[in-house]
Amino acid sequence: MRPNRDELPLTTRLGYLATNAVAKFLIGLALALPYKARVRFLGVVMARLVGPVAGYLKRAEAHVAFAMPELSLQDRRRIALQGLNNAGRTLIENYSTRAFLARQKGAEIEGPGLKAMEDAAKAGRPVILVTGHFGNYEALRAALVGRGYDVGGLYRNMANPYFNDHYVRTMQAFGGPVFAQGRKGTAGFVRHLKSGGQLVLLFDQHVRDAPVLDFMGHPAHTAISAAELALRYNAALIPFYGIRCADGFNFDCVMEEPIPHSDAETMTQAMNDSMSAQIRAHPDQWLWVARRWRVPA
Repeated sequence: MRPNRDELPLTTRLGYLATNAVAKFLIGLALALPYKARVRFLGVVMARLVGPVAGYLKRAEAHVAFAMPELSLQDRRRIALQGLNNAGRTLIENYSTRAFLARQKGAEIEGPGLKAMEDAAKAGRPVILVTGHFGNYEALRAALVGRGYDVGGLYRNMANPYFNDHYVRTMQAFGGPVFAQGRKGTAGFVRHLKSGGQLVLLFDQHVRDAPVLDFMGHPAHTAISAAELALRYNAALIPFYGIRCADGFNFDCVMEEPIPHSDAETMTQAMNDSMSAQIRAHPDQWLWVARRWRVPA
């Protein structure tokens, strides 16, 4: 559970306040621009200013080198920079709720997972949509909302409580209930699932004490909770992705074949394999800053 902000050490609290103030300034500045200009702007700011200053660029390069050591130094730097650019674009897209929803309404959704979800909805069967910090997963969620689905989600609170407060509001604004990890949030998440709802889970984060599975050819602690929930509540488990197009503003929304029910670890490994394939195909769209393998950087 995230500590109460008043219980944080004074220096930590001041650091979080300062970081949040800078973030709110940059977001507010970007939101004052026309849509495409704001997306370009925050992408450049994240890659060329925030990334290098905050140490994110160095960390991202180290993770790219670990996962794909065959790449040249030049390619590692390019992928790290583009990944940060994608992160900046994603952030401001998610703060541009109305504009983003309007752009994604009626967007085409590819892959067999859409038919599986439609069939599940007709049968009153719950659906768990799984993805990672790749492209912009809200692009697919927004497209589904535009089709009338009430897609909710479970999220992990950020360490910075001041930034977390307004970022959570952007998730809530997309439609569908969102639940914070923890006893209360998980209870709400399960209720929505048991009622036949659709929910999003991001699974590409390090979870201490979780089973060690293969991710991008390396061992990684991976939560198996999505698969466990799918088995417990007979939910369809569908990997999905919002893959950013070459123009930087549009997305290929893909819903893959549902993962067959077997056991939680086998199903989660299939999720890891799906995510790994997308990262290898589009390495510039993953959040390489995340400490997926706890690699020193």
